[in-house]
Amino acid sequence: MKEQEIKILIFSINGECYATNIMEVERILEYEKITKIPDLPQFVEGVINYEGNILPIISLSKRFNLSLTEMKEGCKIIVGKQEHSKIGIIVDFVSEVKDVLTDSIEDSPEIIYGISRRYIKGLIKIDGRIIIYLNLSTILTEEEKNEIL
Repeated sequence: MKEQEIKILIFSINGECYATNIMEVERILEYEKITKIPDLPQFVEGVINYEGNILPIISLSKRFNLSLTEMKEGCKIIVGKQEHSKIGIIVDFVSEVKDVLTDSIEDSPEIIYGISRRYIKGLIKIDGRIIIYLNLSTILTEEEKNEIL
C-alpha cells in the first residue's frame, strides 16, 4: 500500500514551528494595519478589509497564551478557511510548503489536554525538528465564531 502524503504550510510564532494542511489556507497576506474593535476577545486583534469583506484577525500567540513578542518586520497574515467564513491569523513568518508522509505525523501526546487537544492534530517530525500540526478550522469554538465572524 502506497504511503499517503499531505501538503503542509509551515510557519513560525515566537520561535516555534507550526504547520497546517495547505487545504485550510486560502492566501498569505503581507501584514497590514488592523482596525481595532472594542469588546472582542483578547486574542482578536481587530479586522482588515479583505476582498471587500471584513476579515477578523486573531493572534495565535494570545490564543495559545504564549509570551507576547513585538510584531516583527515581515510578519504575515494567513487567511484560513472556516466552514462558512474566513479568519486571518498573524504569524511571525511563513517558511515553506512541504509534502509530508502521514506516517510522520504522531498523535498529540498525553501531556496535551483540554482545549489544546481540540486544535492540535499532532506532531510532525521532519528534518530533525518537531512541528506542531494545527487544525485551523477548530482554533475558534462555535461560540467564538458566532461572536466574531
